[in-house]
Amino acid sequence: MSSKIIASGKRKAAVARAFLTEGNGKVTINNRDYKNLQLFDRLKIEEPLRIAESVLGKINFDIAVKIKGGGEKGQIDAARIAIAKAIINFTKSKPLEKAFLGYDRNLLVADVRRKEAYKPGDSKARAKRQSSKR
Repeated sequence: MSSKIIASGKRKAAVARAFLTEGNGKVTINNRDYKNLQLFDRLKIEEPLRIAESVLGKINFDIAVKIKGGGEKGQIDAARIAIAKAIINFTKSKPLEKAFLGYDRNLLVADVRRKEAYKPGDSKARAKRQSSKR
């Protein structure tokens, strides 16, 4: 039986979709091996994989992640959420879900903060510029 799980993750303007299929642990991001990423980006992607490996043992699935929009770091965070959600949906493991939430709640729950809109007649989002009437 070849099952396929699709999960999505968002961060700022970036949207990632993770396609999880049975396999031998290969992880690709936009058709490239994740091991080619910068060090900290690679470590962020490895976090859900390492937690899953410590709770479940051997990882027996392949993950292909497609990311659109946003900047570099937002895309990495979106991919991380999508991977964690896909693993949870695939394994349906409650201890793994607890391990993810205990390690970092943002592995399963998206950070919904967005950039605040600029206000009319001003060059910034928050308080108006001060003026002195002297």
